[in-house]
Amino acid sequence: MSHHLAQINIAKFLRPAEDPVNDDFMNNLDRVNVLAEQSPGFIWRLVGEGDDATDIKAYQDPNIIVNMSVWESVESLSAFVYRNKDHRAMFRRRQEWFDSMEVYFALWWVPIGHEPSVEEGKAKLDLISAHGPTEAAFTFKAPFPWPKNDSQS
Repeated sequence: MSHHLAQINIAKFLRPAEDPVNDDFMNNLDRVNVLAEQSPGFIWRLVGEGDDATDIKAYQDPNIIVNMSVWESVESLSAFVYRNKDHRAMFRRRQEWFDSMEVYFALWWVPIGHEPSVEEGKAKLDLISAHGPTEAAFTFKAPFPWPKNDSQS
């Protein structure tokens, strides 16, 4: 395999991040990030000034936060997202902290060693918004296999 799986997910706080209603989410970020880093298949994650990416302002709206990571496969990311009990517990509570968004998640294949930029991730969200899942940007519900017709570089 010559590719890894990149993912971006964004979320829009219902209230500003520093609002006490978000404390449970904010106070668990470091713990959940460590669990991700220790998970089989984890490669890389976006980090800002702190040990998370909450200070990276990818959008004009200051209430939108971004998370990006790279994994060995769809299966390794899926195992963390849906089978890690601590992540799953936080994920199930997302409506307490975040507004509903039509497109908030994208997956795509990147060459091994590539660390995607926030702009690249935003472009993948835009692709899904405009065209739905394609080989260029897809979701867990509509995954695409890693590119087999590349040069294996």
